[in-house]
Amino acid sequence: MVFPEAVRSFMDKPSIARISVIDGQGYPHLIPIWFARDGDELVFFSSRTARKIKHVQSNSKGAVTIGGDPYGSEGYTMKGDFFIQEDDQHRWLREITYRYEPRQLADAHLAEWMHDDLVVMRFKPKQVIRV
Repeated sequence: MVFPEAVRSFMDKPSIARISVIDGQGYPHLIPIWFARDGDELVFFSSRTARKIKHVQSNSKGAVTIGGDPYGSEGYTMKGDFFIQEDDQHRWLREITYRYEPRQLADAHLAEWMHDDLVVMRFKPKQVIRV
């Protein structure tokens, strides 16, 4: 799926995404999270031991909602699949953190998080719905 230009522009703003993955009992596990867009995929970082990572390893299907707050603001829900991968050289950790935080605060967090066991969650949408 290729994002239309309007969707790409919207996702390039540092909004909070809400991801939904499926837990071991078949229920949604919903998490607010920072993200970045990489072409037509979304990228998130997480601790390797987080529940959302374990859920994705069992069932890759999920959804992401960005925006769509009350009173008619723009927003999109996407259905698709999540994939886990390594974050070589902490590329996505850096990019996402600098996207959301001022430089000095981001530098402090990055110094702390560089030693954590983090992975990347990549989301490949199959369907985009305006909400």
